[in-house]
Amino acid sequence: MASLYFYFSSMDSGKSTYLLQSAHNYESAGKRVLVLTPGIDDRYGMGKVTSRIGLQKEALAISARDDLLEQIGQQHKENRLSCIMIDESQFLSEQQVWQLSNVVDQLGIPVLCFGLRTDAFGEAFPGSKVLLAIADELCEIKSICKKCEKKASMQVRLDGGGNVVKSGNVVQIGGNDSYLSVCRKHYKALMAD
Repeated sequence: MASLYFYFSSMDSGKSTYLLQSAHNYESAGKRVLVLTPGIDDRYGMGKVTSRIGLQKEALAISARDDLLEQIGQQHKENRLSCIMIDESQFLSEQQVWQLSNVVDQLGIPVLCFGLRTDAFGEAFPGSKVLLAIADELCEIKSICKKCEKKASMQVRLDGGGNVVKSGNVVQIGGNDSYLSVCRKHYKALMAD
């Protein structure tokens, strides 16, 4: 039975690595996987899922306006799909998450979403909010706070000088140079300073 999965964590936890390993497992079993990534995240090139440890895979770049049920349905009709995997799923629109639930419920294809739960200001991303509400399976990928040994569940944004950014645009694409994964206690302390 197909399900909608949401694998979430703070930044630098290995979400993309886990996605790439999962895609490899399906493909080594002779199954067809469709990997999607929001076009807004073009750090490593448009339409690429790249992990910090160097693994990489081509993916279909999507925009917030794309109808994912329609796109996936067309691909499935042309050549049967066994699984859909989405990197950076926090950037999906609320409507797209519901479309993915229709991929599961109507087409019977499992959908694995990988992304952040919250932004750098402690608020749920719109896509993550809906995934947390309707996913069949919620799977937390553990990471370690960069300030202590507790579990990292949040991230703070850093400016070019390494100072914590406390306001601004919700979306700023970046990696370890722009974000610091921390536990809730250190998040609160850093945001209060």
